[in-house]
Amino acid sequence: MANLLSSCTASDLLPLFGGSANATAVASLICNSFAAVSDQLTTASHAIDNTYLLFSAYLVFAMQLGFAMLCAGSVRAKNTMNIMLTNVLDAAAGGLSYYLFGYAFAFGGPSNGFIGKHFFGLKEFPTDSADYSFFLYQWAFAIAAAGITSGSIAERTQFVAYLIYSSFLTGFVYPVVSHWFWSGDGWAGAARTSGSPLFGSGAIDFAGSGVVHMVGGIAGLWGAYIEGPRIGRFARSGRSVALRGHSSSLVVLGTFLLWFGWYGFNPGSFLTINKAYTTRGSFYGQWSAIGRTAVTTTLAGSTAALTTLFGKRLLAGHWNVIDVCNGLLGGFAAITSGCSVVDPWAAIICGFVSAWVLIGFNMLAEKLEYDDPLEAAQLHGGCGAWGLLFTGLFANKAYVIEAYGGDPGRPHGLFMGGGGKLLAAQIIQILVIIGWVSVTMGPLFFALKKLGLLRISSENEMAGMDMTSHGGMAYIYHDEEDSNRLPLFNVKRIEPTNSITPKQLS
Repeated sequence: MANLLSSCTASDLLPLFGGSANATAVASLICNSFAAVSDQLTTASHAIDNTYLLFSAYLVFAMQLGFAMLCAGSVRAKNTMNIMLTNVLDAAAGGLSYYLFGYAFAFGGPSNGFIGKHFFGLKEFPTDSADYSFFLYQWAFAIAAAGITSGSIAERTQFVAYLIYSSFLTGFVYPVVSHWFWSGDGWAGAARTSGSPLFGSGAIDFAGSGVVHMVGGIAGLWGAYIEGPRIGRFARSGRSVALRGHSSSLVVLGTFLLWFGWYGFNPGSFLTINKAYTTRGSFYGQWSAIGRTAVTTTLAGSTAALTTLFGKRLLAGHWNVIDVCNGLLGGFAAITSGCSVVDPWAAIICGFVSAWVLIGFNMLAEKLEYDDPLEAAQLHGGCGAWGLLFTGLFANKAYVIEAYGGDPGRPHGLFMGGGGKLLAAQIIQILVIIGWVSVTMGPLFFALKKLGLLRISSENEMAGMDMTSHGGMAYIYHDEEDSNRLPLFNVKRIEPTNSITPKQLS
Protein backbone atom coordinates (compact mmCIF):
# COMPACT_ATOMS: atom_id res chain seq x y z
CA MET A 1 0.00 0.00 0.00
CA ALA A 2 2.79 2.42 0.93
CA ASN A 3 4.57 1.71 -2.35
CA LEU A 4 1.40 2.44 -4.34
CA LEU A 5 0.91 5.74 -2.56
CA SER A 6 4.51 6.84 -3.00
CA SER A 7 4.49 6.05 -6.75
CA CYS A 8 1.84 8.71 -7.44
CA THR A 9 2.91 11.48 -9.89
CA ALA A 10 1.08 14.62 -11.06
CA SER A 11 1.29 13.51 -14.70
CA ASP A 12 -0.66 10.37 -13.80
CA LEU A 13 -3.55 12.38 -12.37
CA LEU A 14 -3.76 15.25 -14.92
CA PRO A 15 -5.90 13.32 -17.45
CA LEU A 16 -8.49 12.73 -14.75
CA PHE A 17 -9.15 16.47 -14.38
CA GLY A 18 -9.86 17.00 -18.09
CA GLY A 19 -7.50 19.95 -18.46
CA SER A 20 -9.38 22.15 -15.95
CA ALA A 21 -7.77 25.24 -14.47
CA ASN A 22 -5.14 24.61 -11.79
CA ALA A 23 -5.24 20.90 -12.63
CA THR A 24 -1.48 20.58 -12.25
CA ALA A 25 -1.50 22.19 -8.81
CA VAL A 26 -4.36 19.97 -7.62
CA ALA A 27 -2.64 16.84 -8.93
CA SER A 28 0.61 17.81 -7.20
CA LEU A 29 -1.22 18.47 -3.93
CA ILE A 30 -2.91 15.08 -4.01
CA CYS A 31 0.33 13.25 -4.79
CA ASN A 32 2.18 15.12 -2.04
CA SER A 33 -0.55 14.08 0.40
CA PHE A 34 -0.22 10.48 -0.75
CA ALA A 35 3.55 10.68 -0.25
CA ALA A 36 3.10 11.98 3.30
CA VAL A 37 0.70 9.15 4.12
CA SER A 38 3.15 6.66 2.59
CA ASP A 39 5.98 7.96 4.78
CA GLN A 40 3.80 7.64 7.86
CA LEU A 41 2.85 4.07 6.98
CA THR A 42 6.50 3.17 6.40
CA THR A 43 7.50 4.70 9.73
CA ALA A 44 4.68 2.88 11.51
CA SER A 45 5.73 -0.40 9.89
CA HIS A 46 9.32 0.03 11.07
CA ALA A 47 8.12 0.90 14.56
CA ILE A 48 5.86 -2.17 14.74
CA ASP A 49 8.58 -4.53 13.52
CA ASN A 50 11.26 -3.08 15.80
CA THR A 51 8.93 -3.18 18.80
CA TYR A 52 8.15 -6.81 18.06
CA LEU A 53 11.85 -7.63 17.76
CA LEU A 54 12.73 -5.78 20.97
CA PHE A 55 10.01 -7.65 22.84
CA SER A 56 11.36 -10.92 21.45
CA ALA A 57 14.88 -9.93 22.55
CA TYR A 58 13.61 -9.32 26.07
CA LEU A 59 12.03 -12.78 26.10
CA VAL A 60 15.24 -14.42 24.92
CA PHE A 61 17.23 -12.51 27.52
CA ALA A 62 14.80 -13.72 30.19
CA MET A 63 16.05 -17.20 29.32
CA GLN A 64 19.28 -16.27 31.13
CA LEU A 65 17.29 -16.24 34.34
CA GLY A 66 15.90 -19.63 33.36
CA PHE A 67 19.40 -20.97 32.73
CA ALA A 68 20.56 -19.59 36.08
CA MET A 69 17.72 -21.25 38.00
CA LEU A 70 18.10 -24.52 36.08
CA CYS A 71 21.85 -24.60 36.72
CA ALA A 72 21.49 -23.65 40.38
CA GLY A 73 19.00 -26.42 41.04
CA SER A 74 21.04 -29.00 39.12
CA VAL A 75 24.27 -28.58 41.11
CA ARG A 76 24.94 -29.37 44.75
CA ALA A 77 24.21 -26.59 47.20
CA LYS A 78 27.90 -25.97 47.92
CA ASN A 79 28.38 -24.74 44.32
CA THR A 80 25.23 -22.65 43.94
CA MET A 81 26.82 -19.22 44.24
CA ASN A 82 29.52 -20.16 41.74
CA ILE A 83 27.15 -21.31 39.00
CA MET A 84 24.89 -18.29 39.52
CA LEU A 85 27.83 -15.94 39.15
CA THR A 86 29.01 -17.63 35.97
CA ASN A 87 25.56 -17.15 34.45
CA VAL A 88 25.72 -13.44 35.22
CA LEU A 89 29.17 -13.17 33.70
CA ASP A 90 28.15 -15.06 30.56
CA ALA A 91 25.77 -12.20 29.87
CA ALA A 92 28.15 -9.42 30.92
CA ALA A 93 31.33 -10.69 29.24
CA GLY A 94 29.30 -11.75 26.22
CA GLY A 95 27.79 -8.29 25.96
CA LEU A 96 31.16 -6.61 25.54
CA SER A 97 32.74 -9.25 23.30
CA TYR A 98 29.70 -9.41 21.03
CA TYR A 99 29.58 -5.60 20.81
CA LEU A 100 33.29 -5.27 19.97
CA PHE A 101 33.73 -8.24 17.64
CA GLY A 102 30.93 -10.78 17.58
CA TYR A 103 28.24 -8.86 15.73
CA ALA A 104 30.73 -7.74 13.06
CA PHE A 105 31.93 -11.30 12.49
CA ALA A 106 28.34 -12.54 12.29
CA PHE A 107 26.48 -9.88 10.29
CA GLY A 108 29.12 -7.41 9.11
CA GLY A 109 28.20 -7.50 5.41
CA PRO A 110 28.83 -7.07 2.60
CA SER A 111 31.43 -9.72 3.21
CA ASN A 112 32.73 -13.12 2.18
CA GLY A 113 31.02 -16.40 2.95
CA PHE A 114 33.23 -17.22 5.94
CA ILE A 115 33.22 -14.18 8.22
CA GLY A 116 31.81 -10.64 8.42
CA LYS A 117 34.04 -7.57 8.41
CA HIS A 118 31.97 -4.46 9.21
CA PHE A 119 30.32 -2.82 12.26
CA PHE A 120 33.05 -3.51 14.83
CA GLY A 121 31.90 -1.75 17.97
CA LEU A 122 28.68 -0.95 16.03
CA LYS A 123 30.53 1.63 13.98
CA GLU A 124 28.33 3.19 11.25
CA PHE A 125 25.25 1.59 12.77
CA PRO A 126 22.24 1.33 12.33
CA THR A 127 21.75 0.77 8.62
CA ASP A 128 18.75 0.50 6.34
CA SER A 129 18.74 -3.27 6.89
CA ALA A 130 19.50 -3.58 10.64
CA ASP A 131 18.76 -1.51 13.72
CA TYR A 132 19.84 -1.69 17.36
CA SER A 133 16.96 -4.04 18.12
CA PHE A 134 18.51 -6.60 15.77
CA PHE A 135 21.88 -6.33 17.56
CA LEU A 136 20.23 -6.82 20.96
CA TYR A 137 18.30 -9.84 19.71
CA GLN A 138 21.42 -11.48 18.29
CA TRP A 139 23.42 -10.76 21.45
CA ALA A 140 20.75 -12.56 23.50
CA PHE A 141 21.26 -15.61 21.26
CA ALA A 142 25.04 -15.46 21.64
CA ILE A 143 24.98 -15.49 25.43
CA ALA A 144 22.48 -18.36 25.34
CA ALA A 145 25.13 -20.48 23.61
CA ALA A 146 27.67 -19.56 26.30
CA GLY A 147 25.17 -20.42 29.02
CA ILE A 148 24.76 -23.91 27.61
CA THR A 149 28.49 -24.54 27.87
CA SER A 150 28.72 -23.34 31.47
CA GLY A 151 26.35 -26.11 32.56
CA SER A 152 28.58 -28.86 31.14
CA ILE A 153 31.64 -27.83 33.15
CA ALA A 154 29.87 -26.86 36.37
CA GLU A 155 31.19 -27.68 39.88
CA ARG A 156 34.86 -28.08 38.94
CA THR A 157 36.00 -25.20 36.75
CA GLN A 158 38.14 -22.24 37.74
CA PHE A 159 36.49 -18.87 37.59
CA VAL A 160 39.03 -17.36 35.17
CA ALA A 161 38.35 -20.18 32.70
CA TYR A 162 34.70 -19.12 32.52
CA LEU A 163 35.67 -15.57 31.59
CA ILE A 164 38.11 -16.71 28.90
CA TYR A 165 35.91 -19.29 27.18
CA SER A 166 32.75 -17.16 27.39
CA SER A 167 34.42 -14.17 25.73
CA PHE A 168 36.01 -16.34 23.04
CA LEU A 169 32.80 -18.24 22.32
CA THR A 170 30.54 -15.19 22.03
CA GLY A 171 33.15 -12.99 20.34
CA PHE A 172 34.44 -15.38 17.69
CA VAL A 173 33.37 -19.06 17.61
CA TYR A 174 29.60 -18.57 17.71
CA PRO A 175 29.52 -15.46 15.42
CA VAL A 176 31.36 -17.28 12.62
CA VAL A 177 28.81 -20.10 12.68
CA SER A 178 25.90 -17.65 12.71
CA HIS A 179 27.48 -15.87 9.72
CA TRP A 180 27.59 -19.12 7.78
CA PHE A 181 23.93 -19.98 8.30
CA TRP A 182 22.09 -16.74 9.10
CA SER A 183 23.83 -13.94 7.23
CA GLY A 184 22.85 -13.12 3.67
CA ASP A 185 26.54 -13.51 2.79
CA GLY A 186 26.94 -16.88 4.51
CA TRP A 187 28.07 -19.77 2.35
CA ALA A 188 25.58 -22.38 3.60
CA GLY A 189 22.42 -20.65 4.84
CA ALA A 190 18.95 -20.82 3.36
CA ALA A 191 18.76 -17.01 3.52
CA ARG A 192 21.82 -16.54 1.29
CA THR A 193 21.35 -13.57 -1.05
CA SER A 194 24.69 -13.57 -2.91
CA GLY A 195 25.12 -16.56 -5.17
CA SER A 196 23.24 -19.84 -5.23
CA PRO A 197 22.54 -21.53 -1.88
CA LEU A 198 24.05 -24.85 -0.85
CA PHE A 199 22.44 -27.68 -2.89
CA GLY A 200 19.92 -25.16 -4.17
CA SER A 201 18.31 -24.82 -0.76
CA GLY A 202 20.87 -23.97 1.89
CA ALA A 203 20.65 -25.35 5.40
CA ILE A 204 17.48 -24.35 7.26
CA ASP A 205 18.24 -23.57 10.88
CA PHE A 206 15.53 -21.04 11.57
CA ALA A 207 16.18 -20.27 15.24
CA GLY A 208 19.35 -22.18 15.96
CA SER A 209 19.21 -25.92 16.71
CA GLY A 210 22.67 -25.98 15.19
CA VAL A 211 23.89 -22.40 15.41
CA VAL A 212 23.03 -21.97 19.10
CA HIS A 213 22.35 -25.36 20.68
CA MET A 214 24.91 -27.51 18.89
CA VAL A 215 27.60 -24.84 19.24
CA GLY A 216 27.01 -24.56 22.98
CA GLY A 217 26.62 -28.32 23.40
CA ILE A 218 29.75 -29.30 21.46
CA ALA A 219 31.79 -26.65 23.28
CA GLY A 220 30.53 -28.04 26.58
CA LEU A 221 31.33 -31.57 25.41
CA TRP A 222 34.98 -30.69 24.92
CA GLY A 223 35.20 -28.74 28.15
CA ALA A 224 33.72 -31.56 30.24
CA TYR A 225 35.77 -34.24 28.45
CA ILE A 226 39.08 -32.43 28.88
CA GLU A 227 38.37 -31.62 32.53
CA GLY A 228 37.20 -35.09 33.38
CA PRO A 229 34.31 -36.10 35.65
CA ARG A 230 33.63 -34.64 39.06
CA ILE A 231 35.18 -36.39 42.05
CA GLY A 232 32.94 -39.27 43.09
CA ARG A 233 30.88 -39.30 39.90
CA PHE A 234 32.15 -42.73 38.89
CA ALA A 235 33.36 -45.38 41.30
CA ARG A 236 36.62 -47.20 40.69
CA SER A 237 34.64 -50.16 39.47
CA GLY A 238 33.14 -47.94 36.77
CA ARG A 239 29.74 -47.82 38.44
CA SER A 240 27.87 -44.55 37.92
CA VAL A 241 27.16 -42.59 41.09
CA ALA A 242 24.45 -39.92 40.92
CA LEU A 243 25.54 -36.53 42.25
CA ARG A 244 22.09 -35.05 42.45
CA GLY A 245 21.31 -31.39 42.27
CA HIS A 246 20.06 -29.84 45.48
CA SER A 247 16.75 -28.26 44.38
CA SER A 248 14.12 -29.73 42.09
CA SER A 249 12.07 -26.59 42.71
CA LEU A 250 14.71 -24.39 41.08
CA VAL A 251 15.00 -26.81 38.16
CA VAL A 252 11.24 -26.61 37.52
CA LEU A 253 11.27 -22.82 37.90
CA GLY A 254 14.15 -22.54 35.43
CA THR A 255 12.40 -24.86 32.99
CA PHE A 256 9.23 -22.78 32.95
CA LEU A 257 11.25 -19.57 32.50
CA LEU A 258 13.07 -21.14 29.56
CA TRP A 259 9.75 -22.30 28.12
CA PHE A 260 8.44 -18.75 28.35
CA GLY A 261 11.59 -17.33 26.75
CA TRP A 262 11.42 -19.82 23.90
CA TYR A 263 8.42 -17.91 22.56
CA GLY A 264 10.85 -15.12 21.80
CA PHE A 265 13.56 -17.51 20.67
CA ASN A 266 11.56 -19.29 17.95
CA PRO A 267 8.67 -17.03 16.83
CA GLY A 268 10.87 -13.96 17.26
CA SER A 269 13.32 -15.26 14.67
CA PHE A 270 10.98 -14.04 11.96
CA LEU A 271 12.38 -10.60 12.97
CA THR A 272 9.31 -8.80 11.58
CA ILE A 273 5.58 -9.26 12.03
CA ASN A 274 3.95 -6.63 9.83
CA LYS A 275 4.03 -8.57 6.57
CA ALA A 276 1.15 -9.99 4.51
CA TYR A 277 1.54 -13.17 2.45
CA THR A 278 -1.64 -12.76 0.35
CA THR A 279 -1.78 -16.51 -0.24
CA ARG A 280 -4.92 -17.27 1.77
CA GLY A 281 -6.58 -13.89 2.17
CA SER A 282 -6.02 -10.70 4.12
CA PHE A 283 -6.35 -12.53 7.44
CA TYR A 284 -3.21 -14.58 6.73
CA GLY A 285 0.28 -13.15 6.97
CA GLN A 286 3.55 -13.36 8.86
CA TRP A 287 1.60 -12.97 12.10
CA SER A 288 -0.06 -16.30 11.29
CA ALA A 289 3.30 -17.99 10.67
CA ILE A 290 4.53 -16.60 13.98
CA GLY A 291 1.52 -18.10 15.76
CA ARG A 292 2.05 -21.45 14.06
CA THR A 293 5.71 -21.39 15.11
CA ALA A 294 4.67 -20.89 18.74
CA VAL A 295 2.33 -23.86 18.38
CA THR A 296 4.96 -26.19 16.90
CA THR A 297 7.35 -25.16 19.67
CA THR A 298 4.76 -25.95 22.32
CA LEU A 299 3.81 -29.33 20.84
CA ALA A 300 7.40 -30.52 20.44
CA GLY A 301 8.33 -29.66 24.01
CA SER A 302 5.14 -31.09 25.47
CA THR A 303 5.48 -34.36 23.56
CA ALA A 304 9.12 -34.72 24.58
CA ALA A 305 8.22 -34.14 28.24
CA LEU A 306 5.51 -36.82 28.25
CA THR A 307 7.67 -39.28 26.30
CA THR A 308 10.50 -38.81 28.77
CA LEU A 309 8.13 -39.21 31.70
CA PHE A 310 6.88 -42.63 30.61
CA GLY A 311 10.15 -43.70 29.01
CA LYS A 312 12.13 -43.12 32.20
CA ARG A 313 9.35 -44.77 34.21
CA LEU A 314 9.85 -47.93 32.17
CA LEU A 315 13.64 -47.76 32.38
CA ALA A 316 14.17 -46.57 35.95
CA GLY A 317 10.95 -47.57 37.66
CA HIS A 318 9.96 -44.17 39.01
CA TRP A 319 8.62 -40.75 37.99
CA ASN A 320 11.38 -38.13 37.88
CA VAL A 321 10.63 -34.44 37.45
CA ILE A 322 14.27 -33.59 36.59
CA ASP A 323 14.25 -36.01 33.68
CA VAL A 324 10.92 -34.61 32.48
CA CYS A 325 12.28 -31.06 32.56
CA ASN A 326 15.35 -32.06 30.57
CA GLY A 327 13.21 -33.96 28.10
CA LEU A 328 11.00 -30.91 27.63
CA LEU A 329 14.04 -28.73 26.92
CA GLY A 330 15.39 -31.35 24.53
CA GLY A 331 12.17 -31.13 22.53
CA PHE A 332 12.49 -27.36 22.37
CA ALA A 333 16.12 -27.58 21.25
CA ALA A 334 15.15 -29.99 18.47
CA ILE A 335 12.18 -28.04 17.08
CA THR A 336 14.15 -24.80 17.04
CA SER A 337 15.56 -25.54 13.58
CA GLY A 338 12.32 -26.26 11.74
CA CYS A 339 9.76 -24.54 13.96
CA SER A 340 8.66 -22.17 11.18
CA VAL A 341 8.60 -24.63 8.28
CA VAL A 342 6.88 -27.73 9.65
CA ASP A 343 3.27 -28.61 10.41
CA PRO A 344 2.07 -28.96 14.00
CA TRP A 345 1.59 -32.72 13.58
CA ALA A 346 5.24 -33.06 12.55
CA ALA A 347 6.35 -31.21 15.70
CA ILE A 348 4.85 -34.07 17.74
CA ILE A 349 7.13 -36.50 15.90
CA CYS A 350 10.07 -34.21 16.55
CA GLY A 351 9.41 -34.13 20.28
CA PHE A 352 8.85 -37.87 20.55
CA VAL A 353 12.14 -38.75 18.86
CA SER A 354 14.11 -36.05 20.70
CA ALA A 355 13.17 -37.62 24.05
CA TRP A 356 14.69 -40.94 23.03
CA VAL A 357 17.73 -39.19 21.55
CA LEU A 358 18.35 -37.59 24.95
CA ILE A 359 17.77 -40.83 26.84
CA GLY A 360 20.12 -42.68 24.49
CA PHE A 361 22.91 -40.13 24.72
CA ASN A 362 22.64 -40.08 28.51
CA MET A 363 23.05 -43.86 28.59
CA LEU A 364 26.06 -43.60 26.29
CA ALA A 365 27.59 -40.86 28.47
CA GLU A 366 27.39 -43.12 31.52
CA LYS A 367 29.08 -45.98 29.70
CA LEU A 368 31.89 -43.67 28.57
CA GLU A 369 32.17 -42.13 32.08
CA TYR A 370 31.43 -38.71 30.70
CA ASP A 371 30.16 -36.27 33.32
CA ASP A 372 27.89 -33.35 32.42
CA PRO A 373 25.92 -32.07 35.45
CA LEU A 374 23.16 -30.56 33.31
CA GLU A 375 23.22 -33.07 30.43
CA ALA A 376 23.93 -30.00 28.28
CA ALA A 377 26.03 -31.71 25.62
CA GLN A 378 23.54 -34.55 25.26
CA LEU A 379 20.50 -32.28 25.36
CA HIS A 380 21.62 -29.33 23.26
CA GLY A 381 24.18 -31.09 21.11
CA GLY A 382 22.35 -34.36 20.52
CA CYS A 383 18.79 -33.03 20.29
CA GLY A 384 20.02 -30.02 18.28
CA ALA A 385 21.53 -32.36 15.68
CA TRP A 386 18.31 -34.38 15.54
CA GLY A 387 16.39 -31.14 15.00
CA LEU A 388 18.45 -30.33 11.91
CA LEU A 389 17.82 -33.78 10.46
CA PHE A 390 14.13 -33.52 11.31
CA THR A 391 13.87 -30.28 9.31
CA GLY A 392 15.46 -31.96 6.31
CA LEU A 393 12.79 -34.64 6.52
CA PHE A 394 9.60 -32.72 7.32
CA ALA A 395 9.96 -29.15 6.00
CA ASN A 396 6.73 -28.07 4.28
CA LYS A 397 7.18 -26.51 0.83
CA ALA A 398 4.67 -23.67 1.35
CA TYR A 399 6.15 -22.71 4.72
CA VAL A 400 9.71 -22.77 3.36
CA ILE A 401 8.72 -20.32 0.62
CA GLU A 402 6.97 -18.07 3.17
CA ALA A 403 9.97 -18.00 5.48
CA TYR A 404 12.75 -17.79 2.89
CA GLY A 405 11.17 -16.78 -0.42
CA GLY A 406 13.03 -17.48 -3.63
CA ASP A 407 12.32 -20.18 -6.19
CA PRO A 408 8.87 -21.78 -5.71
CA GLY A 409 10.49 -25.08 -6.62
CA ARG A 410 13.24 -24.91 -4.00
CA PRO A 411 13.98 -28.15 -2.14
CA HIS A 412 12.06 -28.98 1.03
CA GLY A 413 11.60 -32.00 3.30
CA LEU A 414 12.41 -35.47 2.02
CA PHE A 415 9.25 -36.99 3.52
CA MET A 416 7.20 -34.10 2.12
CA GLY A 417 8.17 -34.83 -1.48
CA GLY A 418 11.02 -32.32 -1.68
CA GLY A 419 13.90 -34.65 -2.46
CA GLY A 420 17.12 -35.13 -0.51
CA LYS A 421 18.93 -31.84 -1.19
CA LEU A 422 17.71 -30.07 1.93
CA LEU A 423 18.56 -33.10 4.07
CA ALA A 424 22.05 -33.13 2.54
CA ALA A 425 22.48 -29.46 3.46
CA GLN A 426 21.35 -30.22 7.02
CA ILE A 427 23.93 -33.02 7.32
CA ILE A 428 26.63 -30.67 6.07
CA GLN A 429 25.64 -28.18 8.77
CA ILE A 430 25.94 -30.80 11.50
CA LEU A 431 29.39 -31.85 10.31
CA VAL A 432 30.83 -28.36 9.90
CA ILE A 433 29.55 -27.21 13.31
CA ILE A 434 31.11 -30.23 15.00
CA GLY A 435 34.35 -29.61 13.13
CA TRP A 436 34.51 -25.85 13.70
CA VAL A 437 33.70 -25.93 17.40
CA SER A 438 36.07 -28.85 17.94
CA VAL A 439 39.07 -27.14 16.32
CA THR A 440 38.45 -23.88 18.19
CA MET A 441 37.08 -24.72 21.64
CA GLY A 442 38.90 -28.04 22.05
CA PRO A 443 42.40 -26.50 21.86
CA LEU A 444 41.27 -23.60 24.07
CA PHE A 445 40.16 -25.93 26.89
CA PHE A 446 43.29 -28.05 26.41
CA ALA A 447 45.53 -24.97 26.66
CA LEU A 448 43.70 -23.81 29.80
CA LYS A 449 44.28 -27.25 31.33
CA LYS A 450 47.99 -27.21 30.51
CA LEU A 451 48.32 -23.72 32.00
CA GLY A 452 46.61 -24.85 35.19
CA LEU A 453 43.68 -22.49 34.62
CA LEU A 454 40.89 -24.97 33.95
CA ARG A 455 40.10 -27.19 36.92
CA ILE A 456 40.10 -26.33 40.60
CA SER A 457 42.06 -28.39 43.11
CA SER A 458 40.55 -31.58 44.52
CA GLU A 459 40.46 -30.05 47.99
CA ASN A 460 38.45 -27.07 46.77
CA GLU A 461 36.15 -29.31 44.76
CA MET A 462 35.37 -31.44 47.79
CA ALA A 463 34.78 -28.42 50.01
CA GLY A 464 32.66 -26.65 47.41
CA MET A 465 33.44 -23.62 45.29
CA ASP A 466 31.14 -21.30 47.21
CA MET A 467 33.24 -21.59 50.36
CA THR A 468 36.66 -21.70 48.71
CA SER A 469 36.23 -19.19 45.88
CA HIS A 470 33.31 -16.93 46.70
CA GLY A 471 33.58 -16.14 50.37
CA GLY A 472 30.72 -18.22 51.71
CA MET A 473 27.77 -20.44 51.02
CA ALA A 474 24.67 -19.44 49.10
CA TYR A 475 22.57 -21.18 51.77
CA ILE A 476 22.81 -21.95 55.45
CA TYR A 477 22.62 -25.70 55.17
CA HIS A 478 24.05 -29.04 56.18
CA ASP A 479 25.09 -31.39 53.39
CA GLU A 480 24.76 -34.96 54.65
CA GLU A 481 27.05 -36.34 51.97
CA ASP A 482 29.90 -34.04 52.96
CA SER A 483 29.35 -33.86 56.72
CA ASN A 484 32.95 -34.79 57.42
CA ARG A 485 34.37 -32.07 55.23
CA LEU A 486 32.10 -29.06 55.55
CA PRO A 487 31.51 -26.89 58.59
CA LEU A 488 28.07 -27.37 60.08
CA PHE A 489 25.53 -24.63 59.67
CA ASN A 490 22.59 -24.92 62.03
CA VAL A 491 19.52 -22.75 61.90
CA LYS A 492 18.44 -21.84 65.43
CA ARG A 493 15.14 -20.47 66.53
CA ILE A 494 15.48 -16.98 67.92
CA GLU A 495 13.31 -16.36 70.97
CA PRO A 496 12.36 -12.88 72.24
CA THR A 497 14.69 -11.68 75.02
CA ASN A 498 11.86 -10.32 77.13
CA SER A 499 8.57 -12.10 77.60
CA ILE A 500 5.53 -10.07 76.61
CA THR A 501 2.26 -10.65 78.39
CA PRO A 502 -1.12 -10.24 76.78
CA LYS A 503 -1.72 -7.33 79.13
CA GLN A 504 1.29 -5.49 77.67
CA LEU A 505 -0.07 -5.94 74.16
CA SER A 506 -3.45 -4.43 75.03
